[in-house]
Amino acid sequence: MAADFRLRLSLGRFLLSLLIISYVDAFYIPGWSIKSYKENEAIPLLVNKVYSDNTQLQYAYYDLPFVCPPKGTNHAGSSLLSGQTISLNLGEVLRGDRITQSDIELVMGKDAECNYLCTKTVTRKDVKRAREMVKDGYVAEWIVDNLPGATSFVTVDKSRKYYAAGFKMGYKDIAPSSGKMRYYINNHLTIVIRYRKAPGKDGERGGKVVVGFEVYTKSIGSQKRNESGCPADINEVDAPMELYLRPNATDLSLQYPHSSYYPPESEQDVEDGATLDIPYSYSVYWREDDKIEWAHRWDLYFVNQEEGSRIHWLAIINSLIISGSLSAVVAMILARTIRGDIKSYKDASIEDGKIRQKRKSRPGSGARTPKAGEKGGLLEQVGDEGNDADVSSDEEALEDVTGWKLLHGDVFRAPWKGYLIAPLVGSGMQLVFMAIGLLFLSSLGVLNPSFRGGFVSVGVGLFVFAGVFSGYFSGRIYKTNGGKNWRKNTLITATLFPGLLFALVFILNLFVWAQASSTALPFGTLIGIIMLWLCIQLPLVYIGSWYGYIRHGAWEHPTKTTVIPRQVPVQPWYIKSPASILLAGLIPFAVIFIELLFVFQSLWQDKSGYYYVFGFLSVVSIILILTIAEVTIVTIYIKLCSEDYNWWWHSFAVGGGSAVWVFLYCVWYYFTKLHIQGFISSLLFFSYSFIACVVYGLLCGTVGFLTAYAFVRRIYGAIKAD
Repeated sequence: MAADFRLRLSLGRFLLSLLIISYVDAFYIPGWSIKSYKENEAIPLLVNKVYSDNTQLQYAYYDLPFVCPPKGTNHAGSSLLSGQTISLNLGEVLRGDRITQSDIELVMGKDAECNYLCTKTVTRKDVKRAREMVKDGYVAEWIVDNLPGATSFVTVDKSRKYYAAGFKMGYKDIAPSSGKMRYYINNHLTIVIRYRKAPGKDGERGGKVVVGFEVYTKSIGSQKRNESGCPADINEVDAPMELYLRPNATDLSLQYPHSSYYPPESEQDVEDGATLDIPYSYSVYWREDDKIEWAHRWDLYFVNQEEGSRIHWLAIINSLIISGSLSAVVAMILARTIRGDIKSYKDASIEDGKIRQKRKSRPGSGARTPKAGEKGGLLEQVGDEGNDADVSSDEEALEDVTGWKLLHGDVFRAPWKGYLIAPLVGSGMQLVFMAIGLLFLSSLGVLNPSFRGGFVSVGVGLFVFAGVFSGYFSGRIYKTNGGKNWRKNTLITATLFPGLLFALVFILNLFVWAQASSTALPFGTLIGIIMLWLCIQLPLVYIGSWYGYIRHGAWEHPTKTTVIPRQVPVQPWYIKSPASILLAGLIPFAVIFIELLFVFQSLWQDKSGYYYVFGFLSVVSIILILTIAEVTIVTIYIKLCSEDYNWWWHSFAVGGGSAVWVFLYCVWYYFTKLHIQGFISSLLFFSYSFIACVVYGLLCGTVGFLTAYAFVRRIYGAIKAD
C-alpha cells in the first residue's frame, strides 16, 4: 500500500508539472529564427484557401471564378511569380492548404490608401457560385510572415481584443421592401499590419518584425470610381456590391419550338450572356505596436480559448473524481479480495497436503479387524467417525475454492480467432506511441500553429516509425498464442489497419475530387503515402516482429493449460459481452466528454480558431488511460469470478468500448450543434468521425488488453497452481 501511495504521489506531481508547463508557457514557443524587415522592404502576401463552418469542402482561393486571377508577374520580396504555389509539407497538403503567391504588394512602413487590383467579369453561373459561398459563410485565409489574416473581435467584457483567423467573403441581408435575401461580396479589403522593433542586434540596425495581421472587409459598388479603378470615397459607401443579375428575358418557347420541355426560367440556371463586373481594391496601413512581443504574437488567436479555462479545470476535476473512485475499487480488489482469495487458496492447498499425509501416517487405516478380547467397535467407531469428520470437513474446505481460482487450467487458453488479436494490439501500440509523441511535443510547444501542418506531418511520421513497436508486440502476442507463421502475421499487422484506412480515405477522396475541392489529396500525395507505407513502415514492422517473435519469444504463463476446456456456466446479463462493454465504456467516456466538446468545437464548429490547450488535453488523456486500465481490471475480475475464462477479446472490447459512446456523441453533435449542408459534407463528417472513433477504439482497446493480461498473469502467478 505504501508503494502504491508513492506511485500515485509521483504520478500526481507529473500531471501537475505537465499542466503547469503548458499553461504558463503562453501557449506558444517561437521558431528558431525571427524574420525581420528593413524600412521600405517588400513583404510577400500569400493567399491560401477558403473554408466554412457549415461545410467540409475547402477550395483554393485562386480556384474561385469570381476573384481576381493571378497575373503571373514577379514581385519584390518573393522569388515566385504570382499564382505559383509554395512548397508544402505533408500536413499542409492533408489539411487542404494551397498557399500561393499573390499580386498584393506590401512595403514595410509604407501606407497605401487604395490600390486597384482588377475588375473581374463573372457570368450567371459564377454569380450563383459566389452567392452560395456567401450563404454558406465561407472565410478566406491570407498569410503574411506566417501569420494568418485575422478578423478582430473584443471579449464580452470589452477588456481584451482577440483574433479569429480569416475574413468573410461576403455577407447577406434582407431587402426591407421585398423581404428577399440579398447577397453582397466584400470587394475592398483594408489590411492593417502591426509591427515593432526587432529584438537584439537586428533592431539596433533598424530591423522590424511583424506582430499582427488584421483584415477589415467592405463591400463597395462599381459606381463612383476614379480613373485608377479605386472608389471615389472609401469611407462613405452609397451602395454595396450586390451579387445580382437581372432575370433572364430569353423566350425559351422560341428557342425550343418543337419541344414540350423547357429548362426552368431562373436567373441562376439559364445562361444568356449576361455578365457582372466586380471591381477589387485594397488599402494597406502600418501601425507600430510595442505592446505585443514577437514571441507572443499568436496569443491573440487564443484569448477566446483562455476564457474557457474554468471549464477545462472542471473537466480535470470531473475526471479525477471518476478515476479516484475507480482507484479505490481496484485497490480494494487487489488489497483485500484477491489477497484473501490467494491466502485461502494456499491455506486450502496446505490443508490438502496435511490430509494426504494424515491418511498415509494413520496406523491401520483401512481394513483393520479388532483382536479377540477387545471391546469391539463402539469406541473404535467413535474414533473413526471423528477422523472421518475431520477428513470430510477438510474436503469441504477444499470444495470452497471457487470463482477465478478454478480457472487456472483454462485462463491462458488461446482465444478464438487469436491470429487477429495480435495485429490489432500491434496497431494499437503504434497509435499509442503516436498519441504520446504528439501530446508531449504539443504540450512543450514544439507543435504550434506557427508550424503550419506540423501536427499532421509529425503524426504521420510517428505512426510510420512506430511500426517497430507494432511488429514487436504483435510478434510476441502471436507466438504466445501458439502462432507458427510469423511472416504472415507481420504482413497482416503491416497492412490490416493502414490498408483499411487508406482504402476508406481513397474512396472519400473520389467524392471530394468530384467537387474540385482543395481537401482532395493530389495523386502525387497518394503515391507518396503508399511509398511511406510500403517502403518504410512495412520493413519496420518486419524488424519489430522478428525481434519480438524470434529474439524474445512468447510470454511465459504461470499456469499450465489443461487439454480439455472447462465448461463455462450461464452468465448474468451484465457480464455478457455487449452489455458489459457498453456499461464499462460509459465510464471512460464520462472522463473525456467535457474536453471532447472543446475538441469538437475546434474541429467542426470554429475552424477559424486553433485548439491549443494541449496541457489540459494531456492531463485528461493520462487520467483516461488510468481509468480504462482500472475499468478493465474490475470487469475482467468479475468475469473470472463468474468462471468465464474467455477474457482476451472481452478485455480488448471493454478497453475500446467508450468509442461507441464517442461515435454516438458525434451523431448528437451533428444534429444539435452543427449546420452542415449537403450530402458530401455530411458524408465527410460521419466518415471522419468513424475513422477517429476506430483509431480511438484501437488505442484504448490495446491499453485495456495489455492491462488485463498483466493483471491475469499477476493473480495466477501468485497462486502457483498447476
